[in-house]
Amino acid sequence: PYSSEKIEGFTVHNYNDGDLIACFDENISESVVKAIAKQQPLRAVFRDSSFANSPSKINVGEIFKLLAPDTSVKVI
Repeated sequence: PYSSEKIEGFTVHNYNDGDLIACFDENISESVVKAIAKQQPLRAVFRDSSFANSPSKINVGEIFKLLAPDTSVKVI
């Protein structure tokens, strides 16, 4: 099953009840990344251009290490 929701105005796609959560919007905020991590998905995918700079991308990995250490995170 597929569903989507808005978190702070960003569209978050959820496939198979959390097997995959993806957000491809531009300039995703840290609070949205934390909200996704708190859902503990198996996999999380973001678009490279979703983040303003490299430190923001690195921070995504750190957030998931803290809140959802078993989640596989990809930035494509």
